[in-house]
Amino acid sequence: MKSLKILGPETMVVQDLPVPDPGDDEVRVRIHYVGICGSDLNYYFKGANGPNTVREPFSFGHEMSGVIDEDPSGTYAPGTPVTVAPASPGRPVAGLEAKPYLWPGSHYMGSAANIPHDQGGASEYVVIKRCMVRVLPESVPLRNGALAEPLAVALHALAIAGRSSDGIADRDLLVSGSGPIGLLVAGAAKILGARSVTSSDMLAGPLERARALGVDRTVRLDRESPDDSGYDVVLECSGSPRAVEPAIRAARRSGTVCQVGTLPDEEIQVNIAHLETKEIRYVGTFRYDAEIDEAIAMIAGHPRIATAVTHTFPAERAVEAFATARDSESSGKVLVTMWTD
Repeated sequence: MKSLKILGPETMVVQDLPVPDPGDDEVRVRIHYVGICGSDLNYYFKGANGPNTVREPFSFGHEMSGVIDEDPSGTYAPGTPVTVAPASPGRPVAGLEAKPYLWPGSHYMGSAANIPHDQGGASEYVVIKRCMVRVLPESVPLRNGALAEPLAVALHALAIAGRSSDGIADRDLLVSGSGPIGLLVAGAAKILGARSVTSSDMLAGPLERARALGVDRTVRLDRESPDDSGYDVVLECSGSPRAVEPAIRAARRSGTVCQVGTLPDEEIQVNIAHLETKEIRYVGTFRYDAEIDEAIAMIAGHPRIATAVTHTFPAERAVEAFATARDSESSGKVLVTMWTD
């Protein structure tokens, strides 16, 4: 089989590898689509995502869809359309029994945190644990099914952000940053009944895509600022240290700021005085738990959210796909199609 492998910064090759055989508690999936995430961009362009450095040939991708190719148990028939829940929980921690996604020592497909690396979905075939399989409804094309994992991240963020009251329904939201995750957060918030959703970004392209998802207002940050104390919930999706203080300033008294975008692991200067004077709740969010099933249902019931996908490239043009995904003015979610007959 063919497999895309990152070897280091801006170095990607196609390797011919044996087709893997599934074990007793595994299935083999023929991959059709793999999404490019921010972590994948870091692995390709920098050779590392935070402290996780590429130290061996590495297939990117934790957002994927395909069809069952072989299931030794016979549970899933060949050709069954699926997406993948890419996490394997680590060591249980007392008090976190209900949050396995926070357990230390976890494994995540498409991550170089461990040796050997947890290979991702950028291959013709992948073998996964049967518990990772999520069957797609007939109404969900494989292309849209690749959005289930990032949409689950967005839904988990909205759940965390809404925990201090009755969720996000009938509340005013600001989504800071309109990249792929920001788009999915904004689109999902509208579906879940937010009273209003405002999306902000420095660029026109992302805001145009946010409007296509039905947000109520957009704010181009090089021309104006979100309303001070104007939002019940602010979801900071850009991961830019410069966006943290404006997010706090935009939250209403007793509001919530949820940090969705990954901030750099370093000291940053942020004015957080308003956390105290407005009694703001500042929370983080990480991956997701069972929200991937909710995400599949949302994609099936609201296919408009799949407009977050703007480009699809064949595997032979993966380098071009990464360059496009890096250009946030022109692209939302970018998918790579693996080799299929």
